[in-house]
Amino acid sequence: MSATLTDFAGKVVVITGGAAGIGRALGEAFGRAGAVVVLADIEKGALDATAAELSAATGAEVSGVVTDVSDPASVEALADDVFRRHGRTHVLVNNAGVGPPSAKAWETTPNDWRWTFGVNVYGVANGVRAFLPRMIASGEPGHVVNTSSGDGAVAPMPGASVYAASKAAVATLTECLGAQLTEQGHPIGVSLFLPAGKGLLATGLWTSDRNRPAELAREAPRATPALTIESLTEAAAKAGHELPLQPLDEVAADVLRGILAGEYVIMLGRDGAADTLRERAERFAAGLNPTSPGHTLLPV
Repeated sequence: MSATLTDFAGKVVVITGGAAGIGRALGEAFGRAGAVVVLADIEKGALDATAAELSAATGAEVSGVVTDVSDPASVEALADDVFRRHGRTHVLVNNAGVGPPSAKAWETTPNDWRWTFGVNVYGVANGVRAFLPRMIASGEPGHVVNTSSGDGAVAPMPGASVYAASKAAVATLTECLGAQLTEQGHPIGVSLFLPAGKGLLATGLWTSDRNRPAELAREAPRATPALTIESLTEAAAKAGHELPLQPLDEVAADVLRGILAGEYVIMLGRDGAADTLRERAERFAAGLNPTSPGHTLLPV
């Protein structure tokens, strides 16, 4: 895939899940690159604070729009607002995501699946449906970035079956989207963003239950305590692994670099992931489960 954008100065960038974590880091990076930044998030207080702080820190125009990405009407309203105020969108980053409790697949609840897929999968699809037709109609070069995970595009941790399945869906959707846009000759690039290439990310994903709607609460008590960065790090240490933290500003900088380079897969540590994929392909070719027994750090 060739690059469709050469810089971000004056470009309009929309980022879902923009109030904190990776979304906030991306907002700051795009702002410092001269973009007009629109952050979308379901948490109004955090969103308003982040927009004000990034505007002051970068000197860029940064605004926030409260959005529930799982709701098609809410995402359409976001697109309406962006195009009304700015007339265009050059970069769409479908970044909002949640992580349900780790659990054995047979111990998950229907609402675990509804909530996770509503945000992680429908959220991306809703963004594509609301923005891409208008981006295509503008005729201007653009780019779509969909946030998946190594859990969905490289190798799943079996204990995170619901999350991994949702992120695998995002990876497949993104692959199809990229092929379709290329086939149609539209000047819009597509990237699959896998944020955890070199270590754990200290983001709001670990506490995303705070935004779980009451109507999608778990139907059964948790079988295990809530997973935190601390508990995962401890579990990894017991398994003989060290899990460093990945600075979010480095992750964000790599996304901007990847867009300008026209990269389909944006991932720090991509070479190591490629080695893992080759190993999985060998197991697949041999008729084996690509995920070998014991390939999990999650306490389930």
